[in-house]
Amino acid sequence: MASIILVRDIMSKDVKVVRPDTTVKEVVATMNKFNIGSIIVVQSDRPVGIITERDILRRLVEQSLAPEILTAKQVMTSPVLTINENATIEEAAKFMVNKKVKKLPVMNNGRLVGIITFTDIVTKVPTLLSILEELVRPHHRSY
Repeated sequence: MASIILVRDIMSKDVKVVRPDTTVKEVVATMNKFNIGSIIVVQSDRPVGIITERDILRRLVEQSLAPEILTAKQVMTSPVLTINENATIEEAAKFMVNKKVKKLPVMNNGRLVGIITFTDIVTKVPTLLSILEELVRPHHRSY
């Protein structure tokens, strides 16, 4: 029997965060500095939103808005969906497909402890690829 793999076993623990009042210019600079495609918006150490490259393209670039004027709160997707670190990877994959998201902040006792992405699951647990195939179809959500 295959062992059960938990979210905490493959999540990224080094989560980059910004505050709601951070300018989008600073958000993009942070994402570029760490070569990441999303960032979690936190208030009082709790996730209140997520900003992805797609959010920036749709809510800033397409609208021709100034990144030094807009704040994270104005472009983030909220509320943000999360998952517990003790959930199984299969539960995470099914949740992503059901909610049509590719990134999930990971929580433990109300604290942000990591992030798990579609890519993490596909590269580290390829046996779940068949579940996640639904996410790569054209009708997915913004993150």
